Amino acid sequence: MSRKKRGGYIFVTFKGDHPPRHVHIFRGKKLVARWDLTNQQVLSGAVSSRLRQYLKELYEEGNSDD
Repeated sequence: MSRKKRGGYIFVTFKGDHPPRHVHIFRGKKLVARWDLTNQQVLSGAVSSRLRQYLKELYEEGNSDD
């Protein structure tokens, strides 16, 4: 399991979770959305433009060569 925090949201991925590869997005203990990492689209819930920006930042951090 991987957890990251950004802007009051918690982004969680589970190793071995069902396809497609996705992230669960929580605000506190409430699940607000699931985001498809492969196709970059909403699987369930609602994703605001600010939340999309957090997803983009986290993606870029995870794919940097630093």
